[in-house]
Amino acid sequence: MIKSMTGFADYKMEVNDISAFVEIRSYNSKHLDINFKTSYLYRSFESKIKDLVSKKITRGRIEISLRIINNSEHIYAFDVNEGKAKSYYDALVKLKKLLDIPGEISLELIIGAGEMIKPAEIETDMAEEWIIIKKAVNGALLDIDTMRQREGDFIADDFKKRLQYLHGAINKIENEAIDLIPFYQERLKERISILTKGVVDIDPARIAQEASFLADKSEISEEIVRAKSHIEQFITIMDSDEPAGRKLNFLMQELNREFNTMGSKAGNSKVSHIIVDVKSELEKIREQVQNIE
Repeated sequence: MIKSMTGFADYKMEVNDISAFVEIRSYNSKHLDINFKTSYLYRSFESKIKDLVSKKITRGRIEISLRIINNSEHIYAFDVNEGKAKSYYDALVKLKKLLDIPGEISLELIIGAGEMIKPAEIETDMAEEWIIIKKAVNGALLDIDTMRQREGDFIADDFKKRLQYLHGAINKIENEAIDLIPFYQERLKERISILTKGVVDIDPARIAQEASFLADKSEISEEIVRAKSHIEQFITIMDSDEPAGRKLNFLMQELNREFNTMGSKAGNSKVSHIIVDVKSELEKIREQVQNIE
C-alpha cells in the first residue's frame, strides 16, 4: 500500500469535564522517530502513546503533542500554611501594641504577606484520563492515516504512468537489441575500411566471427527479463497491504543497475538514447519513493 510519510491531524475528545487535545505531524524519515510533548503531569503516558503510534505508523518522524483541560470541581484544592499565618498574625498583634496602632488586623493584610494559601496536591483519576487520551490519540492517528493514504493514492497514480512508460521503453530496447550480428558486421566493415583505406580484402567469415563475439558480449536479454520482473514486483508491492517504501527503494536500485548494464553492453546509439530518457524517469520515481512509508 502506498502511503505518504507527510501529514497532519488534530483531534479533540471531551468526556464530562475533561478535554483532551491531540495534534500529530509527520515528516519523511528513514526510520520511525516519535517525539512526544505534554505537561509534566501526563509524561507517564509517553510510552503508552508511543506504542499506539508505532502500531499505526512504521516509518517517518512523528511529532505528537497532548494538552489536557480538566474542569472537574475536585481538581481545585488549596492548603493554608497555618504555622506561618499564626506566627505572622502574632507578630502583627505585637507590632500593633508596640506602636499603639488602632484598628483591626485585616485578613487582606495577612494574606498580603504571601504564601499563606497555596494549591494543594491532589490525586487525579489517571485511569479515567487515560481512556479519554487514548481515544483522542487513536482519533488523530485515524485522521492522519487517511490523509497520508490519500496523498499516497496520488503518488501511486503517478507511479503507474511512469512504470507504463518504462515498460514501453524496455520493449523498444528489446526490439533494438534484436539481430545485433548484422549491426556489428556492418560496423566492423566500416571501421576496417577506414583503417585500411579499402586496400585490404576483408574475410567475410572472420567478420562474421568477430560480429558474433561482439553480439554475445552485448547480449542484454537477462537484464531485460530482470527489469520487467522488477516492474511487476513494483506493482505487486504497491497493491499489497504492507508498507512499501523500503521495498520500492530497493527495487529502484535494482532497476537502475539493470538499465546501466544495458547501456554499457548494448553499444547501440538508439538504445543509449532510450536509456537516457529512462534514467530521467527512474530519478523522478526514486524521489517520490523517498516520500513513502
